[in-house]
Amino acid sequence: MMAPYEREGLAIEPLHDALGARVRGLDLAQALTPAVFNAVHQAWMDHLVLVFPEQRVSDAQHIAFARMFGDLERHHQDIIKSSREPEIFRVSNVDDDGKLMAPDHPTVSQVRLAQRWHTDSSYRTVPSMGSILHGLEITEEGGETCFTNMYAVYDALPDRLRDKVGDRKLRHDFEYLTTLAPIKPLTDEERAAMPPVWQPMRRRHPVTGRASLYISPIYNDAIEGLEDDEAVAFVGELTEFAARPEFVYRHRWEADDIVMWDNRCTMHRVTPYDLDKRRVMHRTTIVGDGPVIAA
Repeated sequence: MMAPYEREGLAIEPLHDALGARVRGLDLAQALTPAVFNAVHQAWMDHLVLVFPEQRVSDAQHIAFARMFGDLERHHQDIIKSSREPEIFRVSNVDDDGKLMAPDHPTVSQVRLAQRWHTDSSYRTVPSMGSILHGLEITEEGGETCFTNMYAVYDALPDRLRDKVGDRKLRHDFEYLTTLAPIKPLTDEERAAMPPVWQPMRRRHPVTGRASLYISPIYNDAIEGLEDDEAVAFVGELTEFAARPEFVYRHRWEADDIVMWDNRCTMHRVTPYDLDKRRVMHRTTIVGDGPVIAA
């Protein structure tokens, strides 16, 4: 693993050979100077996932930090979107009034799908650039977030899988979620807002130029040239490969950690946790910088 290093007064500590670094020496409640922003951005490109510990910021300060990287998405479902700050996506089993929701509540069922590998907003025509998650109330057991380096996954694919990926496109459909868990059916308005999109399975990062595998299993139900059952099975095989330990950093949350990741070259999932215990995480999602580039 790379040794810790400093850049523009920031202490950067790599956390795994594949991806992830902890960044200290930064107060995200304050505006970043251009030089410090550039240092953070370079660390993000180098490590894909950054952890900023002990960041006791408000939602407004969280949003201000995220906006330094681009415009922010507003989720198309009111059951997920904060009623106070529409740029906040509530990854939570607690409602906007602070009440714990029952484990079988449709919103909790939908949030629980994050226990499967995915990349945020892959169902949009222009998918997300990145996500920034603030751990407000964390669980003592479980609830870890796992990240996998999809550059490294693609580079390591056996020839059999790489050849099958080829130049194929994969369908990303938000409504596919409703087949995976007992969640609230989409309204006509929600369905119209997020029609299925087709994206290349091999994408090129617009900043680094590197190729990565692009899948998002909780939204993927079809692949060009394959029957649907075969397509889902193939995504499952690729997902199993991507989950190998050499590609994955597993983050154990501390209160007020802020974690940001690059959706253009990673997938993530949360490990199971006791749904009778409060878990409150607030996420901002950075609008993508353009259509997916095929590699």
